[in-house]
Amino acid sequence: MVEAAGRASSTLVCEGFLSAAASTSIGLGMPNLPVAGVPGHPGVQNDAQLRENILGTTLDQVIDNLLRAPARVQAEDEPGARDIVFTGSFDAVNRAFIARGWSDGLPAVPPTRARIDAFLRCCDRDPDEVLGVLLPDSRAATVWSVAVNGVMAGCRPQYMPLLLALVEAMADPYYGVEHSGNTPGGETLIMLNGPIARQLGFNCEQGVMRDGIQPNTSVGRFWRLYLRNVAGFLPGGNDKATFGNTWRVVVPENEAFVERIGWQPMSVDMGFHAGEDTVTIARYTGGNHISSVSGSTPEELMPYVADAVVKQHTWQLMFSVGQGKGTLRPLILLGPIIAETLAAGGWSKTDVRQYLYDHARVTAGEFERILRDWTNKPVWSLAEEARLRRIPQVYHASDDPQRLVPLVWDPDDFMLLVTGDPARNSVYVFAHNGVLGYPTTKLVRLPPGWAGLLDEMKREDEDAGQAQA
Repeated sequence: MVEAAGRASSTLVCEGFLSAAASTSIGLGMPNLPVAGVPGHPGVQNDAQLRENILGTTLDQVIDNLLRAPARVQAEDEPGARDIVFTGSFDAVNRAFIARGWSDGLPAVPPTRARIDAFLRCCDRDPDEVLGVLLPDSRAATVWSVAVNGVMAGCRPQYMPLLLALVEAMADPYYGVEHSGNTPGGETLIMLNGPIARQLGFNCEQGVMRDGIQPNTSVGRFWRLYLRNVAGFLPGGNDKATFGNTWRVVVPENEAFVERIGWQPMSVDMGFHAGEDTVTIARYTGGNHISSVSGSTPEELMPYVADAVVKQHTWQLMFSVGQGKGTLRPLILLGPIIAETLAAGGWSKTDVRQYLYDHARVTAGEFERILRDWTNKPVWSLAEEARLRRIPQVYHASDDPQRLVPLVWDPDDFMLLVTGDPARNSVYVFAHNGVLGYPTTKLVRLPPGWAGLLDEMKREDEDAGQAQA
């Protein structure tokens, strides 16, 4: 903002983020933004080391940046949307894509015009329609580029309405795509509701998070390819995950089972109607499978779940009463047999969330210790935050450091999805990345004549199979 106003500036960046600063400045339209580097990482330096590094290296760069006009830098021109960027064999195309950073390292399906047109056939939208502008590269997300990356990921054309809804969610400021390359390396999980999951052959039962089922796998891969090729998250550039994760396969809810036990699907929890096709995205820093959750009543089962939720969340508590202020949304995948036992005991999803709110708690002293350790803030007081009304008063019911406080602000902050092996007594807990990937749900808009289109494409697949035979 300072440079845009015509004033000299110098941005301080620690050594590990110099490449990210250079990449981000291009997306902001200022490829020559003056940057001064701080050697090493301040988080592991004592005062003397930090002072020596600042005075010995950084200060001279700051002074130079303030006194000298930055050299002009011209951002590279990108090919047009319809430009043919390469021709050659399958192997040659993949070598070129890898060399140019357009591939995730796995073989990509070459996005020929015929394949792209097949995807466009499955939606009724202008190929040049802009779905949003994605940070950090500030690049327009278009229907055309969705089709291109869908082809590359190995999706089938009939997945196109789902891919469009995903990119609309990615572009929603509520979600915060600009944080996709942050330090924890949190990865987005795509959750699917509605008849489209069954129509397109998604797996929602045994091995639901395992790759190998084409729709679950390819749509999950599409997400990461689109972050790379359109949003602009490249390792060593804007993607600064310390360790990182790879893309996750799509996890649909088992809606037939949910309906059978009298519960509502996640789409209803997110503000939509049962039976509507929706995608929900949220970013998670990690997860843990909780095996052998045993008991014949809700009262016997739920202590396992509450304990698992607490143990999965440590520094993520900063999204509850720290920088995120009420944006922590833990996700619990309930195996169908667990959900069925809870429902048989008369419990609704609301009852499950209330139990987690009441019992998935830590002591106030431990809560404050975690915040101090993970935010580098030497003093952290729940009492002071509550007095200033920055957090709910439940966090300061007394001054006893052993009092138990909740992980989240409201019972509805716990997200529940029924999925996985219907014959196994397990749950899976995901630790949420808070405001840096907030849960966002979009409606999947189907083109007119959708059922007929699916039947037509099925016949074409059968005819192609017979011809090959």
